Order: sequence, then C-alpha cells, then structure tokens
Amino acid sequence: MASTSQTQAVTARKRPLRQAWWRESSVYQIYPASFKSAKSIDDGTGHIHGDLRGVIEKLDYLETLGVDIVWLSPILQSPQVDMGYDISDYRAIYPGYGTMEDHEDLISGLHARGMKYVMDLVVNHTSDQHEWFKQSRSSKDNPYRDWYIWRPPRYDAETGERMPPNNWESNFFGPAWTFDEATGEYYLHLFASGQPDLNWDNPKVVEAVHSLMRFWLDKGVDGFRMDVINFISKEPGLPDAEVTRPGFLQDGVEHFACGPRLHEHLHGIGEILREYDAFSVGEMPGVFDTREIIKAVGQDRGELAMAFQFEIVNLDHAPGQIKWYPHKFQPKALKHIVAKWQSFMLQNGGWNAVYLENHDQGRAISRFADDSDQYRSKSAKLLAAHQALQSGTIFLYQGQELAQINVPESWGLDQYKDIEVLNHWKTVLEEFPDDLEKQAMFRRQYRLIGRDNARTPMQWTADERTFAGFLARDAPEGATPWMSIHPDFKTWNAVNQLEDPHSALHYWRRLLKLRKEFKHVFVYGDFEMLDLDHESVIAYLRVDDREEETGQKTHEPRRRPTCLVITNFSRDEIDWVVPPRAVDVLFDESESDPEPRLKKGAVLDEFRNYTAQEDGEDHVENKVFKNADGQWVLRLRPWEALVAMDGVDGVEL
Repeated sequence: MASTSQTQAVTARKRPLRQAWWRESSVYQIYPASFKSAKSIDDGTGHIHGDLRGVIEKLDYLETLGVDIVWLSPILQSPQVDMGYDISDYRAIYPGYGTMEDHEDLISGLHARGMKYVMDLVVNHTSDQHEWFKQSRSSKDNPYRDWYIWRPPRYDAETGERMPPNNWESNFFGPAWTFDEATGEYYLHLFASGQPDLNWDNPKVVEAVHSLMRFWLDKGVDGFRMDVINFISKEPGLPDAEVTRPGFLQDGVEHFACGPRLHEHLHGIGEILREYDAFSVGEMPGVFDTREIIKAVGQDRGELAMAFQFEIVNLDHAPGQIKWYPHKFQPKALKHIVAKWQSFMLQNGGWNAVYLENHDQGRAISRFADDSDQYRSKSAKLLAAHQALQSGTIFLYQGQELAQINVPESWGLDQYKDIEVLNHWKTVLEEFPDDLEKQAMFRRQYRLIGRDNARTPMQWTADERTFAGFLARDAPEGATPWMSIHPDFKTWNAVNQLEDPHSALHYWRRLLKLRKEFKHVFVYGDFEMLDLDHESVIAYLRVDDREEETGQKTHEPRRRPTCLVITNFSRDEIDWVVPPRAVDVLFDESESDPEPRLKKGAVLDEFRNYTAQEDGEDHVENKVFKNADGQWVLRLRPWEALVAMDGVDGVEL
C-alpha cells in the first residue's frame, strides 16, 4: 500500500523546563493482587492474592529492567469492594497484602537499589466501613456528618415516589446516590455504594488528608498517584445533569470534574509535596481540555507534577456513549492526541504522564495493535518505541514488558471479578433480556477493554503447579490464584523473555537505557509530530534541547542530536513518503552517488522489531527508494518500528 497522504507537521516550541528527578524517571505500576504471592495468604475462599513480600522478591527484576519508580495500587486496609480503592483505614496495611513491617522492608529495598516508591492516594472517597463514615451515618448531628455529602430525598410530583437528590449516574452504573434508612437521607458515591464521597468543602476533611499524606511521606514514601483527584470539588448545589439519553440517570461529569475549588485544594497538596520534594501524578478523567490540565500541572502553578489525560483511554469507545459501545481504533486519532498533548505541554511548561496501559484498561497490544502469534512480539515493541521515546514521565504497567495480552475469548462471565463489568452485565440483562446480539456485543467489549484484562496474574515462569510462578513454591496444596492465569503462560513468561535477547522485555530495557543516556533528547528535548495526515504511520522527531554547539576545528554549527521514531500501526506493508524533516536524519544525498541509501548507523539495530533472520533479503537497507516525484520512500512492513539517531557519535547500550 502506497502512502498518498500530504505531509504535515506539528512542532513544539518549548518553554524552558526546570530539571527534576521525576522528569527523568520511568514508573513501573504494580497491581499487588496480581503481581506475586510469597506468603500464600488465603482470602477466605481458598484463593491467593499477591502480597508485599512477593513484590520484595522481585525487586532485583525491577532493578534489572531499568525502572526508577515503583508505584503500587492501593495496599491500605479495605473490605476490597473495588480492589482496595475503598479504604477503611488510611494508616494500616491490608492484612491480605502483609504488615507494616513488610511495607517498611519494601521501601528500604527499593531505596537500597536507588529506586523510589509511590503509593496510591485515594481521597475522593473512602470505604463505607471507614470509621469516619460509620460516625457520619450514625446520626444527623454527629460531628462527622459533614465529612460526607448527604442530601434529603426528592419526591415525584405526580406519584410521590422517593427519588435521589439528582439524576447523576454512578461510574459503576446505577444511581450515584444510596438511601440510608437510619437517617432518611441519601449519600453521594460517584463509584460503588461502598465508596462514599468525602466532602472536601469541610476544612476538617482537607486537614485529615494533609495529615495522612505527611504520615506516609515521613515513613519514606516518595510520592503519590492520586485517584480521580479532579473529582474532589463538586459544583455547588449538585445540579441535575443534562439529559442526553433515555432514562432518568445521566452522566453528571460536568458537575463534579474540576469543580470550583479544585485548584485551591491541589495547591494545598502541592505545598506538602514540595516540602518533601515528592512525586505526584493526578488521575483526571472526564477532562479533555489542555487548558484545564495545565492549571494543575504547569510548572509555576505549584500543584501537581503531571496528570493522566484520558483521551487515549477513549480511543476505542464510541463517542457519546458509555465505554461498552464499540468504536474501531484509528491510529491517526492516536497520532493527533499525542501531537496535541506533547506540543501543548512543551509549549506551556507542563508535563505529560505517558502511558498506554494501567490496571483500568485492556492490554495495549490487543486494543491498538495485533495480538496474533505472528505479530504479538512485533506489536509489543512497536508500542514500546512509540511510547517510551515521547516527552514526559513513562509509565509501564506490570506485564506490559512481557507482551501480555487480553483474556482469551474462551473466558466466561463467571471468570470476571471486576465490579464494573459485573454491574454493567446486570444492567444489560435488565435492559436487554432478549437482545442476544447486544449481549454478545457487550461481552466482546469486556474482552477488549474490561479492567480484568490487565489484572490476570503476572506470568513469571512456565511452571504449571505454581500458576506461572505467581504462587509460592510452598503454597498449600490445591491453592489457586484469585483470578485465572492466562493460558499462554508456558510460552509468554519472564524467564523465557530474560533468556531471549530479542524479547519485548529486553527491548524495553534498551529503550529505558537510551532514554537515560540521551536525556537532553528524550526528557528535555523538543518534539515534532510528522505526517499528521497518514492513516497508519506514526512518526515523530525528538531534538536535543540545548543550543547548537560549535565544532572546535571547523567552527561550524554541529547538528543537534536528533531521534526519529517511525511506527507502522498496520497489518499492511506501507510505502511511506518520508517528510523532509526526517530525510536529514535518515539519508545521505550526494550528487556523485545518486543511489538512495541510509546514513550508516542511522537506524539503530537494537530497536528494530524484525530480527536479522526475518529480514533476509528484505533488510531495511533494501527498502529505500525514490518515487517518480523524486521523494524518498521507505517501505515499512506490518507493525514495523524503526528508531534512528543523527548528530551523535554513537549509541552504546
């Protein structure tokens, strides 16, 4: 397939960035329940979760991978309605994961290896089992009553039926309000009914959050990932959401995302973070406006270091619908989103949190590339090159480095654990009891973007008895992981990948080393997206942020170190017309030698996702030609990734 698109580019002209340790870092996210079990703690059903000692066992693995920060999803005391995002005690470790001593050993182990440690800070809501909420719901005059958001019911003017205070729908489906019989009022919960929202308009709540932050920072925690932090300020009056679909319940996000006091609260959080030189990243769903995000992450704002933007999350969600309605992924849309956020942040002194996977998303290979046996490894490397060389702090989710993919099609609904899927399926059966086609559509979406896709246990070994090495060798006879292991673990596991220098794991290690070696290119450098019109090729330039230096002998300007990343997000072979800005990086042009040829050493062999054996006669050197218009053309194979550098003396990894 030939490229017929018109080349365009977006260039980021950046404001100077202050250097910071967290800008130069990469983050590895651990979902503790699914990472590694060492203590074989039974959850009461005969199933085993991962634990803190399991994480400690794998610290050498993480150090070898080359990550700088380890972020653990919630590990605090919780009834586990939503896998720990419902906290019942902010100063205690969930016993299923271990003890405070285990936690302190984890921090010490990370720091001894030169790595930092980040906790999940969940303070938009608590568990309904938290002592604060127990007090709050006990009576209307309890001192903790105003720590949560309570409202009296409304009544239907015609029928007299009791109704919630407004028409907001919970993010986990159903009303965002639950009626409490004891006091005759509703409490707000933007998520599960067991996750009541805190009232951040109460100064005592703010003071309590600041106190618990200091508690953990004083214990050696290096920062926080802040769950749905832009939901903490709601619009006064809690008005009804606009009616945009049939039924009573509507999406109220415009009334609780980025409310009027958000930045006041974030500034207070930021003051504490600066005292400790601590890391911060805010999860900010429902926000697609760059101007809103920059208010939270601008380097002169004093709030957060960076934020997760959600446009990438929604790439395969149908516009205007809930996430379970399908929408075909378009690489061009991804390209425009990346160009938008990369350029805006560099122009305005902000910072990106760069991710493709986390505990709430399907696996990127299955969503955005090709998880077939033929192209799975190539897809993993293509996505890695695309992600890891962007501007921002890189977030790598457990198993992403192993090319883990979504759950198999053979999974039945009885194997899903996620409250979001289970609640939605209940709604589907109520609303579409006889519509088998729609039911099948939703089940397909669960397999594509459901959260459980990211929560299958980590695949360490090919050992069947320990379920891919997830369980300890001394686990009780008959013990099983809390969630089914992916059946491909005998082939796709960490041991196999560590032994294979061409694996996705080693590819990630090399990328992280490259990023460290050339931080003025990949961390602080300029960004330029190329060929915005092309439907499947995503290519961008990274350019050293320092001014051009003068050669000592020639007194001529030396070219600033530059990297070109080229990725073909397609099953098709593409003849890509190379944009002029990329020609200088890739090619030598000489009147005495008119044959098209690549600059010697420009394309880095370490980052080609087709091996030499696969290349054969189709080696990259043989895929360069000029078309009838005299333009340089590069032939790209399905899911091919190339990384080229110019202006450097050599790359040694």
